[in-house]
Amino acid sequence: MTTVDDTTPRSMSEVSGPSRLAGPDEGISTEELQLAARNHGIPLEALRYDVTPAGLHYLLIHYDIPDLDPATHALVVDGAVARPLTLSLADLRDRPRVTRRVTLECAGNGRALLHPRPVSQPWLVEAVGNAEWTGTPLAPLLREAGIAADAVDVVFTGADHGVERGVEQDYQRALPVADALREEVLLAYEMNGAPLLPQHGAPLRLIVPGWYGMAHVKWLRSVTVLTEPFEGYQNAVAYRLRQDADDPGVPVTRIEPRALVRPPGFPDFMSRARVLRPGPCTLDGRAWSGHAPVVAVEVTTDGGSTWAPAILDEPTGGDFAWRRWRYEWSPRPGRYVLGARATDASGRTQPLEQPWNRGGFANNLVQRVEVTVVAE
Repeated sequence: MTTVDDTTPRSMSEVSGPSRLAGPDEGISTEELQLAARNHGIPLEALRYDVTPAGLHYLLIHYDIPDLDPATHALVVDGAVARPLTLSLADLRDRPRVTRRVTLECAGNGRALLHPRPVSQPWLVEAVGNAEWTGTPLAPLLREAGIAADAVDVVFTGADHGVERGVEQDYQRALPVADALREEVLLAYEMNGAPLLPQHGAPLRLIVPGWYGMAHVKWLRSVTVLTEPFEGYQNAVAYRLRQDADDPGVPVTRIEPRALVRPPGFPDFMSRARVLRPGPCTLDGRAWSGHAPVVAVEVTTDGGSTWAPAILDEPTGGDFAWRRWRYEWSPRPGRYVLGARATDASGRTQPLEQPWNRGGFANNLVQRVEVTVVAE
């Protein structure tokens, strides 16, 4: 493939290297604004919903939304298997049906808050959603196909096609065989009880509970078993935690613990800074982790100088769905900076200072919500 003008790669390092960093005084570019117009985060007031309505769920589309016909779409299972399979959507619907509530978060959530800023989709903290996904488990289908004893990775290929850093490609991600065989991994054809919407992967997508969104391949058309590690772009180049361009990095996998505050009061139109009346107020929000269930949330109203424990509601959706927390607050007039910090059962907790990486991935810095409490 040949690219032209300023996008033409000048060397292999430009083709295969991670994205560039913004200069010290560089603002958001036209290209980043273009991405932000196509993709969207959850409005933070929608944290009130246990299950995020489909239209409010965060969305990231790498290339174009493919034009697929559910009546003719087929999933191929091939590679290092004893019995290759081709299944229509009707075939998949005839298999055992499971519904799981799963929180999805983009791996780049929080990227725009890093310094220096990696140039890509400019997420703040809203790239998340919690939906009910219905489909059939992947593991029985892989066992039916007969995975080779020396299988290493399972590659998932979507029907979306484009160019990234000069490389023409289908969107492809792989999971290690052990992760692909987890019983909770789904081939999903419904979201919140309705057929998948085009932008959410219709007619078929992968759901990998606990992993960042890059693993949940949309518009899924093939599942290929390999006997060697997958070296495709999205695994080997794009989604890796690196400190510099020459660092091979480590792969991005499971979601780090995070809590978000549902902003109280009402917003200023441009800044989204919050205005609140004095008196009793219930602060609340959601917390989640892909490593282990959230076991504690702490709240600050002074920007992190002091912390107090929040009350966690009982889990409503299983180990991979977010959990509501709440905290009773009675502020006087003044200015406050709110935040919440989650800790999961593995002992992981959110940092007050975010470790930096070149791709801007796996950020879980404590959110800051500025609030002005005004007298009546």
